[in-house]
Amino acid sequence: MDQALYGPDGFYRRPGAGPAAHFRTSAHNPVFAEAVGRLLLRVDRRLGAPARLDFVDMAAGRGELAAGVVRWLAAEAPDVAGRLRTVAVDLGPRPEGLPAAVEWSGTAPSGVVGLLLANEWLDNVVCDVAEVGPDGVARIVEVEPGSGTERLAAVPDAAQREWLGRWWPIGDSAGDRTEISDSSGTRAEIGLDRDAAWRSAVDRLDRGLAVAVDYSHTAADRPRFGTLTGYRDGHQVPAVPDGTCDITAHVALDACAATLGPDVETVLTTQREILHDLGISGARPDLALASSDPLGYLRGLSRASSAAELTDPAGLGGFGWLLTFSRC
Repeated sequence: MDQALYGPDGFYRRPGAGPAAHFRTSAHNPVFAEAVGRLLLRVDRRLGAPARLDFVDMAAGRGELAAGVVRWLAAEAPDVAGRLRTVAVDLGPRPEGLPAAVEWSGTAPSGVVGLLLANEWLDNVVCDVAEVGPDGVARIVEVEPGSGTERLAAVPDAAQREWLGRWWPIGDSAGDRTEISDSSGTRAEIGLDRDAAWRSAVDRLDRGLAVAVDYSHTAADRPRFGTLTGYRDGHQVPAVPDGTCDITAHVALDACAATLGPDVETVLTTQREILHDLGISGARPDLALASSDPLGYLRGLSRASSAAELTDPAGLGGFGWLLTFSRC
């Protein structure tokens, strides 16, 4: 997975249009930039309007979200825009046409004061997959890079067994023969690297808010057969690790939150709830506007459609949001 995504010929190293050519995320929706801008204004107020307000966009793709937030703030809150430092973080080269106000970096800066947002980053952080074999024992899944053919190999190591036992029990993670009930799962994605990645991101935050937004699940609704899959050219495809497709798996955000320790303030909710709280909804404009301001009515319809996409509970609105506060 690591080589297929981030190796020399990996999916995220390839030139061209980037992820937008293969799948659609909230970052490709213009209303999402408005929502993040509104959230950034809340963080700014909570921090007392610091001299420098940071916005860090993790896994920025081609910088669509970072550019959108810069433009929205320049129009809606120019005083805040004047204090804003925007850093887009991704592995590829700086995209052409990105506003000069957006810095481009391969790593997240330290000492962040403001908002660090990781939209659909953790689902691409590498993870081992465990599966229960015919003998009832959970084993690590190995995969042939060219064909995607899988086989069961060694039992998980001690750290992996501990994580599975706490967060995603399947079969017998200890490696002993056991019976499997009809309700137990048979496949799991081990989130140790995701937990460590989120800890590392939060460590970059000095004061403010770090947010992970992703396909997610919690202990109450773990998928029985895992979620590992691929995306290419707008279609879901088998997760063959040959570098030609995105490889992704949903994130156990509750485990990511717990890894930060009991003294860290976290909130786990959904995108729909957060965006509604920020004043983003799919409500259509008043029909009377169609007569008095036809163009304004059409713009309102377009915005409502975009907002509805972002808040649809069966789609992007169902994404998990893990909010982590640091001295904010």
